[in-house]
Amino acid sequence: MESVPSKPDGLRARKRQETLERIAETGLRLFSRDGYEATTLDAIAEAAGISRRTFFYYFKSKEEILVDWQMRGFSASLHKAVLAQPSDKAPVEAVRDALLTLSAGFRTQEFISIDRVLRSSETLKARKQATYGIHEQALYRTLVGKWPSPGCGTSLRLVAMASLGAMRIAIEDWIQAGGDQPLDSFLRTAFDELAAEFCKLSR
Repeated sequence: MESVPSKPDGLRARKRQETLERIAETGLRLFSRDGYEATTLDAIAEAAGISRRTFFYYFKSKEEILVDWQMRGFSASLHKAVLAQPSDKAPVEAVRDALLTLSAGFRTQEFISIDRVLRSSETLKARKQATYGIHEQALYRTLVGKWPSPGCGTSLRLVAMASLGAMRIAIEDWIQAGGDQPLDSFLRTAFDELAAEFCKLSR
């Protein structure tokens, strides 16, 4: 008779995910409180209740915690949100409405604090810019999958680039304003201005 595993794979996976999230959240909290450079791996490990060796099982460096925060589910969430939009919408409108849906889940103070950390050094700024490129490529693949018409590749790539550019401007304006107003109002403004520029080009 086969033995029953003491810890099913599902339970192990959940435990690993919980530990990863605890380490990441601890690191982000310490970065915001003490500064990125002043926060050591040992400090993160101690505050998270793990060993230094366990830290390296989940993250290769403290920079990866910031990358995890930037990447954590965003492309996957945007992919699902775009696919959920009606196909009779224009692609740029579908992306706008998908981003408006996702913006409701942004935690204002955490977002602003960590964005400040990401702007604190040239290395982190470069990593932040690279992450936007990854999101852009993922969004382009989503758009091609939803609107697979031949010959639309260039226009859909432009939609991906322009839409995420509008999102970045909206977030920057939102942060500059202190995050007191809803992010969705800044997103709507950025996309309205984008649409206005497209109309000028079509004249």
